[in-house]
Amino acid sequence: MDLLDDEPGNTPEFTVSELSGAVKRTIEGEFGFVRVRGELGRVMVPRSGHVYLDLKDDRSVISGIVWKGVAARLQMRPEEGMEVIVTGRMTTFPGQSKYQIVIEDMAPAGAGALMAMLEKRKAQLQAEGLFDAARKRPLPYLPEVIGVVTSPSGAVIRDILHRLRDRFPRKVLIWPVAVQGAKCAAEVARGIEGFNRLTPGGALPRPDLLIVARGGGSVEDLWGFNEEIVVRAAAASAIPLISAVGHETDTTLIDYASDRRAPTPSAAAEMAVPVRLELLAATRDFGARMTRAMGHRVEQRGQRLRDLARALPRPMELLDGPRQRLDHLDERLPGALRRAVDRKRLILTEQSGSLRPATLHRAIVAERNRAADRAARLGPALTRLVIARREALARRADRLDLRPLKRDIATGRERLAELTRRLDGAQGARVADLTARVEALDRLRETLGYRATLARGYAVVRGEGQVLTSKAQAEAATALEIEFADGRLKLGGGPARRAAPAAKSRPPEQGSLF
Repeated sequence: MDLLDDEPGNTPEFTVSELSGAVKRTIEGEFGFVRVRGELGRVMVPRSGHVYLDLKDDRSVISGIVWKGVAARLQMRPEEGMEVIVTGRMTTFPGQSKYQIVIEDMAPAGAGALMAMLEKRKAQLQAEGLFDAARKRPLPYLPEVIGVVTSPSGAVIRDILHRLRDRFPRKVLIWPVAVQGAKCAAEVARGIEGFNRLTPGGALPRPDLLIVARGGGSVEDLWGFNEEIVVRAAAASAIPLISAVGHETDTTLIDYASDRRAPTPSAAAEMAVPVRLELLAATRDFGARMTRAMGHRVEQRGQRLRDLARALPRPMELLDGPRQRLDHLDERLPGALRRAVDRKRLILTEQSGSLRPATLHRAIVAERNRAADRAARLGPALTRLVIARREALARRADRLDLRPLKRDIATGRERLAELTRRLDGAQGARVADLTARVEALDRLRETLGYRATLARGYAVVRGEGQVLTSKAQAEAATALEIEFADGRLKLGGGPARRAAPAAKSRPPEQGSLF
């Protein structure tokens, strides 16, 4: 046997599991704690809550996993394309012969990465319409209850309470939250949603206005107010919300979703309520102005009333004209009565000329003779008719059966009763319909008739036997007749007199109403 030949019996044999375990122990022993910088690739979050991702650079890719409990504590949400620095330990997954990093912590790779992620999230939320100006609501002028979401131990809440007490004391409800760190975003979102769930008028009153406040800090300190969960809670709030996060130069995403942004927490308190003393002074000033305005208005109306009273004629002067017309008509009345009696007497005389006694006597004699002649012939004719009808009845009596007749009579009576009821109903409906139509036509006639126009203050002017439609015709006429709603009045051709009321059915020939 050649001394240089291999002896296979000296090489140890490993099972697959033993070799995988050895590799696992080696990798975990050498890389038990590592910090890796890279770009996030594929990011998956299944229903289990664990986060599976790829950490890559321009040449290599490492698979990573964030267990569910660790993922809940991360200060940032992993998103594809972010450059991050992760801390964890390397391990292997024997089932697929691959290695991976178990991530314990994750942070953006510098301020540039944070700002890039912030701009990306801002663009996404803005595209959904959460920052639209149309969604923003006006703040209540004087809220009864103000809810503040902030840390109860910081200087921010003291500044807000002090400012509210100086301007206009209001009832304040505080929802304590962490304003930085891993718990900040979730607690702030729960605070906003919790205030919105309160019942109006309940044991714990529902705020009329919310203030989300925090003092100044770095981008990392304020990062909780850039989280999507906080922005969506602020946009979905049914209560108007003021964001007062950081100093005047600090801007977070909640500022875009809130209804109003305050540069500081103290400025948020100033936006929430007016100054009580200034409001009282303005109220007193408005009351004084209203009193002066009312006094000036009453004085103007009184002066106007006095001016109009001087322009009105005295009451006795208003009665002079009607009194004179009454005296004139009183003088004309006896003569008019005598002329009317003479005219009626003349008509009676003309009609009585044809009523002579001899004529009436001859007419009566002629009618009496004609009646006597017909009476002499009536007796024999009735006797002959009765005899003929009796004979005919005797011939048909043997064939006459009363039962069919009774049935026919009963049927006819029932049919007659039914027809009578139907006729009464139809006649009543017809009469009601015709009555309604007649009333409607009468109302239409009254509406379309020119007398309805006269009742509103217009009049019809006639002269020379015709309706006058222009000023020139009225000036050329020697006498005018004016028709009002209650009668006609004649002017010219002698003293003015009131004519009899015009017939309702007679419309004006063709004129104008004025």
